[in-house]
Amino acid sequence: MTSSTYDVVAVGNAIIDVLQSAPDAFLAEENIAKGGMTLIDEARADHLTARFADAVLAAGGSAANTVTGVASFGGKAGYIGKVADDALGARFTAEFRAAGVSFSTPPRPGKPGTARCLIAVTPDGQRSMSTYLGASTLLEPNDIDADLVRAGETLFLEGYLFDRDEAKAAFVRAAEVARSAGRKVSLTLSDKFCVDRHRDSFRHLVAGHVDILFSNESEILSLYEQDDLGAALEAARAACPVVIVTRSEVGSLIATKDETVDVKPIPVAKVVDTTGAGDLYAAGFLFGYARGRSLAECGALASLAAAEVISHMGPRPEQNLRALALKNGFRV
Repeated sequence: MTSSTYDVVAVGNAIIDVLQSAPDAFLAEENIAKGGMTLIDEARADHLTARFADAVLAAGGSAANTVTGVASFGGKAGYIGKVADDALGARFTAEFRAAGVSFSTPPRPGKPGTARCLIAVTPDGQRSMSTYLGASTLLEPNDIDADLVRAGETLFLEGYLFDRDEAKAAFVRAAEVARSAGRKVSLTLSDKFCVDRHRDSFRHLVAGHVDILFSNESEILSLYEQDDLGAALEAARAACPVVIVTRSEVGSLIATKDETVDVKPIPVAKVVDTTGAGDLYAAGFLFGYARGRSLAECGALASLAAAEVISHMGPRPEQNLRALALKNGFRV
């Protein structure tokens, strides 16, 4: 196997995040499900965009957040995702490259436009997402840059993208390219909503193509249709070599066939916005994994990155994660 150029290469939904602080009354008024993610059409997206008058805009998307986190740790990252040939698509591309991530997927001309995720952040830090997927879902197998995938130590696949049959095929193609090059394949389940819609397809992908699975407690329970976390973990570890379950303030579990590592959370003074917590957790873990760290060290780096991102508004780190890790005694 040749040496890798990138620590992580990700495939995901290329989305502009539109974040605004909002009271719970706003969620009720707009019929937004608190703490969840709801898919919306373009008309609804335009309506909510108009209501988010004081919003913070940032190039986002779950896997996109992860690879910018990898870059902040001092790692090298690449990204494959679809934007439209419009102003939001140009902003996404410019911001992404400025963050140090390699991104060269050609934009798609015409409608639909670049995707956006409208995120209402309530005073308790919960984020409630209304997502217009637009051009981001139109990724197809021929958009997979095989050379880029082969150059990455680990491929990272974003569950939010796993909807259209063409996107599923693109995932499988990317995983097969990675595996044929001796690379690892990782997947985040992204949201229970995604698992409920595509449970059988996710199970097939995990069992046949995935080396590292990222989930939270509700997602792993849904994937294996269990009420008990222990039972769900047993089913997961039988299908996948490394299984990670994040559990918010409780911390996280990293399970392999032979061991379970209990990772403690890193406390923060105040939880401001949980947007991107899972994404940055994956960044810390995958960065450590690419550098040959133990599972416990990977989990600690993951917790550090997640703690940083929930301490402020927005889904990407405001502090340089490499400097933060060194300050806290980590090897990076």
